[in-house]
Formats: sequence, structure tokens, C-alpha cells
Amino acid sequence: MSKVVFVHGVGKQFLSEDSLARDVVPELLGGVRLAGGPVPAPGEVGVAFYGDLFRPAGTRSGFDVPYDEGDVESDEEFALLMQWWAEAARTDPAVPDPAQCGTRGPVGWGASRALRLSAVRAALDALTGARFLRGVLDRALIGSLKQLTGYLGDPDVRRAARDRLAARITPGTRVVVAHSLGSVVAYETLCDPERNGDWDVRVLVTLGSPLGMRALVLDRLDPAPEERRAVWPKPLRAWTNIADATDVVAVVRDLRPAFGDGVTDVPVHNGSHMHDATRYLTAVETGRAVAAGLLPGPGAG
Repeated sequence: MSKVVFVHGVGKQFLSEDSLARDVVPELLGGVRLAGGPVPAPGEVGVAFYGDLFRPAGTRSGFDVPYDEGDVESDEEFALLMQWWAEAARTDPAVPDPAQCGTRGPVGWGASRALRLSAVRAALDALTGARFLRGVLDRALIGSLKQLTGYLGDPDVRRAARDRLAARITPGTRVVVAHSLGSVVAYETLCDPERNGDWDVRVLVTLGSPLGMRALVLDRLDPAPEERRAVWPKPLRAWTNIADATDVVAVVRDLRPAFGDGVTDVPVHNGSHMHDATRYLTAVETGRAVAAGLLPGPGAG
């Protein structure tokens, strides 16, 4: 029976629940141990895996999908890419400001195809040149764009991912830890009244979450915000949101204004791998948040 369930982020389409668990479960346990426990047994940590929902169909092997600038196709993909670029420029002096490059989102996207491609190319060059993204390929960045926007735009993928998490939550589950896109999956699943009636999930821990991005994510959540305030997930007693100051995915690092006073926003330092799940999991701040939900009694808070 899983006391803790971990929900992964983008880019896991070629893994499995078991291979992912080999990486994340020891790191999660290590973070809780650093925080002074109580440390669950490895078998008490479950993984909700949905990465295969984004795995391309077909028989060709040996190559990732060769995305390039022409594959940034939708308004949402373009806007998200530009927000990542702007955030990278804010946190890394070596990254040029998109506003000074003539590529503000609506202007670049509404212009000719040539200008649009030029804006996307400039954004990809800027991001892959950032100190914390060096070595990341264009196709990986574009693939991440497509997974985030695809989850929000494809009701079948959305439903299936939420089903995967719901299947891992048991009456004994006390903490859900969710990274990146997984935080969107976790939030929506925990808000679902058709599922959460028998759950006693005390604490949600979000890591590098994009939930605070108003137009691209927050306003498109299910359930939708009410008068610009997001719905509180009914089972939760507390929510800790953890973000590195240079994590370009967590553009809005303070979730309390949108999600309420039950959220505690906590900064963390992940070094050069600012969005890496294992860096987040080994942080003592994450360990403390998980441990709070495992304590006997009220636990959270």
C-alpha cells in the first residue's frame, strides 16, 4: 500500500513505471531521510506513470522525433516557448531578452510564416545557449512543449493520465509528490469529486510546477478557477510548492495568490540542473514536506 505516490513530468515516454521508480524512489527516500524522517519503506512509495501516452506510434527505431522550428505549430506552443525564453533571460544574463529581439509573442506569431519561424529559431537558440540548458537539443525542448500543451488540449490523454494516478492512490496514501506536468495531473486528479471521496491524501508536494501560468495553464485547469481563484483540492490539508529560482518551467513560483493560503511556496537551489526531478527530490525542503504528511495525527501543516 503506497503511503507516497510520485507523479513524473515530461520527457518520460521511453521509460516505464519500473525504470522510473529505480531513479526516483531512492532519491525521494533520501530527501525524507535528510529531513529526519519518518522514512517510508521503498515498497510504500508508488509511481504513477503516464509517459507512454506520449510515445509515438510506429515501427521506426533508433531516432527521437526530429522536431525542428517548423514543428512549433499552435498558438499555445509558441506562447509557452516565448515565456520560457523570457524567463531564461530574466535569470541568466547571457540569454538575450526576447523583447529586444523583436519577438514578442503575439507579434511574432501573427506575422508571416518566415517571421514566425525566425522567432522560434531565436527562442530555441537562446534557450539551448542558457547555462542551465546547454546540451539540450531542440527536439527535446519542442517535445516538452508538445507534451504540456498536448495534455491540456487532448481530453483522452488528460483522462488517461488522471486514471493512472487515481489507480495508484489507496486509502493509505498520505502524500502525493508531483514534478512539472505531473503537478497538473495531480492537481486535477485530487480535485475530481468522483474519485477523491475515499482518499485521505494530506499533503501535495509540487516540484518545478507550471500551474501558476495564468493563460497557458491555470485558466485551462479542470476544474476551472472561480473568479480567478483556483479550486482547492478537497482531500488536502496542506500543499508545499517547491521551485528553483532559475527553473524556466516554473515561471510563476508563488502559487499562493492563485490557489490560496493553504499553499506554502518554498525556494530551493538545484544547481545547474534547475528542473531535474532528482535534484528536487533530494532537497531537504522536499523531504520535510513529505515527512509532514507521514506524521501520525493531523500530520500536515
